Amino acid sequence: MGQDAAPEAPETSDSEPAAPETAETTALESAGGAPVPTRHGRLPRHTGPRTAVKFVASAAAVLLVSAGAVGAYAAADLVGSVGSGVTLANEEMLEGVPDIGAMDGGLSFLLVGSDKRPADGSFGDPEEDSGILNDVNMLLHISQDHSHVEVVSFPRDMMVAVPECPDPEDPATGPLSAMSEVPLNSVLEHGGLNCVVMTIEQLTGTKIPVGGVVEFKGVAALSSAVGGVEVCLVDPIDDIDSGLHLPAGRSTIAGYDALAFLRTRHSVGDGSDLARIASQQAFMASLARTLQSSGTLTDPVKLYSIAKAVLSNMELSNYLQNPTVLMSIARTLQDVDLSKIAFIQYPTAEYGDGQHVIPADSGEAVNLALQEDRPVVLDPTANENAEFGTAPADPATEAPAGTPAEETPEAPAPDATASAPPAEQLPPDVTGLTGDEVRCATSNDG
Repeated sequence: MGQDAAPEAPETSDSEPAAPETAETTALESAGGAPVPTRHGRLPRHTGPRTAVKFVASAAAVLLVSAGAVGAYAAADLVGSVGSGVTLANEEMLEGVPDIGAMDGGLSFLLVGSDKRPADGSFGDPEEDSGILNDVNMLLHISQDHSHVEVVSFPRDMMVAVPECPDPEDPATGPLSAMSEVPLNSVLEHGGLNCVVMTIEQLTGTKIPVGGVVEFKGVAALSSAVGGVEVCLVDPIDDIDSGLHLPAGRSTIAGYDALAFLRTRHSVGDGSDLARIASQQAFMASLARTLQSSGTLTDPVKLYSIAKAVLSNMELSNYLQNPTVLMSIARTLQDVDLSKIAFIQYPTAEYGDGQHVIPADSGEAVNLALQEDRPVVLDPTANENAEFGTAPADPATEAPAGTPAEETPEAPAPDATASAPPAEQLPPDVTGLTGDEVRCATSNDG
């Protein structure tokens, strides 16, 4: 696929599996020692969970979940959920930072969704039907003053340049070779989470000190922990591949139904990965509304459930393995105006083979906003001009019987004394939506 003899990336199966087993985690360390010739990527060596003793003190805050024995159980349970960590190249920028509000430039977090199949073979042979592919790549950026949040989705089929990356199996032997043009979803298998982070850093010019990898089971667990997420469909979905069957209109989904919705591809938009990103963004916007309107982020019990789901089902970089850090980040999102949470699809142009895409020139506007910690303004015509994705929800669409009506909290009053940075107006080919927009996934007629 690459023009410089880059390795051919394994194609993701069109079947849409349900929940796999929780993956073992892998510790990646920074490269060291004398330089040696570069080598191609290989699968990381799995390691067992490391000791969680150092997390006991920080987990004491979880005692607020409840009193007495229940609180003590919650603290011990969260500490026991912590697995091995991943060392990222720019992790040191967080040293000595008491909370995310004290850090210049806010916090940037890369969430990677792995396409790894279950080890038990319940959804095909995990060795033949899938590789360790980063099919979902989302960069969450929380501004320094917590006034705005950007969530940028990078298409899995986008051709990217990959820098030299530390070998996750043996960092002391030298870096893995750089590649000039390969599909983004092949990078996780090439060099692990750290290499995916370094690739997105190079593309956007933004330092990313924290990140995590989530597999199918983790998505199902998180959606259940928040009590379900409301989604909207223009037409019914009956997707044999993913097992998703939903009526037109609004439905509240959780667990494996939520996973199937995020994974379904052929039943939404034009059947492309870009269409799937659009429906994922609609889901994420609904999740943001759910977290704020239901009081989830101020409810210690629900917050515990979320932290448990994350720690038990994700491979996290070292800084995020502290339960109180996760809760601090989650609480920060509670007060962000939904209209200031922007879900952005990184703009792309045709590659020429009919399957892949390349970063578009307009991506520089997205990069600039991230680099300068500036809020963004989406062009209102962008989604109208797209041939895939979502449509504004019909106000007359009724939620199914028994589904609680969604409540949108009042936006916080603007601070007239605050010196907010100027917003970045995004070009009309940059699609997306804000957290206060309700959009419905369109069907695939093809």
